[in-house]
Amino acid sequence: MSAALAFEPVPAAVRRGPRAVVIGSGFGGLAAAVRLRRLGYDVELLEALDQPGGRARVFTRDGFTFDAGPTVITAPYLLAELFELVGRSMRDYVELVPVDPFYRVRFHDGRHFDYVGDEERLLAQIAAFEPRDVDGYLRLARHAREIFEIGYDQLADRPFGNLRDMLRVVPAMARLQSWRSVYGLVSRYIRDESLRRVFTFEPLLVGGNPFETSSIYLLIHWLERKWGVHFARGGTGAIVAGLVRLLEEIGVRVRLATPVESIETRDGRAIGVRTVGGERIAADVVVSNADPSYVYTHMLPRDARRRHSDARVARVRQSMSLFVGYFGTATQYPELAHHTIVLGERYRGLLDDVFRRRVLARDFSLYLHAPTRTDPSMAPAGHEAFYVLSPVPNTRGGVDWAREGDAYFDRILEHLERTLLPGVRDAITTRFTMTPHDFEHTLRSVDGAAFGPEPILTQSAWFRYHNASDDVRGLYFVGAGTHPGGGVPGVLNSAKVLERLLTAAV
Repeated sequence: MSAALAFEPVPAAVRRGPRAVVIGSGFGGLAAAVRLRRLGYDVELLEALDQPGGRARVFTRDGFTFDAGPTVITAPYLLAELFELVGRSMRDYVELVPVDPFYRVRFHDGRHFDYVGDEERLLAQIAAFEPRDVDGYLRLARHAREIFEIGYDQLADRPFGNLRDMLRVVPAMARLQSWRSVYGLVSRYIRDESLRRVFTFEPLLVGGNPFETSSIYLLIHWLERKWGVHFARGGTGAIVAGLVRLLEEIGVRVRLATPVESIETRDGRAIGVRTVGGERIAADVVVSNADPSYVYTHMLPRDARRRHSDARVARVRQSMSLFVGYFGTATQYPELAHHTIVLGERYRGLLDDVFRRRVLARDFSLYLHAPTRTDPSMAPAGHEAFYVLSPVPNTRGGVDWAREGDAYFDRILEHLERTLLPGVRDAITTRFTMTPHDFEHTLRSVDGAAFGPEPILTQSAWFRYHNASDDVRGLYFVGAGTHPGGGVPGVLNSAKVLERLLTAAV
């Protein structure tokens, strides 16, 4: 029998292993806690909010269930792996359902493109837009697969703690043209502008501008082609609940409403944390699922930071933020896809407004999530649950969301009513929003960034916040802010990097 299958949690009263404190219960923190426990650590997980999940927490209103954050589940093996590590089966905790199409992309002129995993269906749709792009897409897909085999298979769960790690992969990155942007590389293969948008919007799912994000992020396209897109029965929050149940079964203590105020150090090493309530919790290892920019500038004293001064952190280019409108309706829209990308007429110009000029544009592109397409239990019988997400400037843009938020949501709903959801404004029975202010103040993300540092080439791999702190020994990072980056696969892989680092240190 393998070690994983033979795993049995040690009763708390007789534990004598090293102690680990995990700050934050997002997917990165939950995965880190499983892997730490598997390595023999006595683990305590501290969550600031009154429920687990971080960005993946859940809102329940008037009989509706709304996932607060991530709704696209890819690379499901990474979740299954966590359960298997401790002798469990994910099927006993979570049910994942394939979504088809992966996304429906709707253009401003009313046309749409269903991005699917089946290549024959995909090519037929490409041919309907531009027959010459069929061959171009096949060559693009081969290139994306090569990027995936290097950028994901070989690098996603490997530490980038020193410059040698980066230099080792530079030749492969150069051969794969990683200096090009996602949009630049796709444009070398695809002629039709609408199809270029279909195959370049995905970096937005991890906080990147397709016109500036390195083409290495085209690996997302092949990752989706390889494993598909899934949704958890009961919503993404059901995955969080399953992982929390698993942690409790294997002896991890999960404490909610316990925000950490500071990380305590001695002689350059983390020795524990102090909560906002004044409690001191000793630890041999501190693992942070919080935003590294916030941790360095708010949770560590200046004299403990050799490299990450306030000035250096201020130079980090943070990702865009998000405006998310949640609403439930008494009318159903069965013709909708589960995931719809609603593209406005502008593409580059709108993204420049969001990322560079940091102004709130009058127009928008949207992601509309309709979970009741896959799981009707997310809403009362005969109703629909939605969230609509709009990329917006982070808080460095100075938008007053207390003043602008309701009007912006009204404009979005008016647009959806004209294009996809006839009569929706009269059918709404509940509505509320999340704005960049919430990302900054509730989730403690610097500049209200939704994904940590923007995933440009000079903020990826070795250039991103390192998984093992350069300033404080025994302090580690998981989550979107560190390598390999945002998205559910990224944060789950960051916990694998943590495990490699701790195993190598033994």
